[in-house]
Amino acid sequence: MKQMLSLTKALADETRLRTLMLLSSGELCLCQLIDVLELSPSTISKHMSILYDAGLIHRRKEGRWHYYRLAEQDTTPAAREALRWVISHLEDDPALHRDAKKLCCTRKKDPQELTACYSGK
Repeated sequence: MKQMLSLTKALADETRLRTLMLLSSGELCLCQLIDVLELSPSTISKHMSILYDAGLIHRRKEGRWHYYRLAEQDTTPAAREALRWVISHLEDDPALHRDAKKLCCTRKKDPQELTACYSGK
């Protein structure tokens, strides 16, 4: 039951649903998520921890960069099913289409530039 509560709580937030939909297009670094979602690094990090703890995403660190992707085969059946359900039910949402367009622009930016924007450097 604890796993199910973690999973449903993770899905009960608009920012986390937007994040999952962004990650459905592939792996993203934290700075790209910050740029698209227009939230502070600490806020995004908190959301990512909740998604990770629910088994919905995987994370890796490479140098100073933190990368996230959807958990696919290497997670629980419930998490896999939840991801499929979310993606299939939200793929036509207009707000998420705006996020996807913004992500296209963000992917063209240098991660160093993105990091400098939110770190004040």
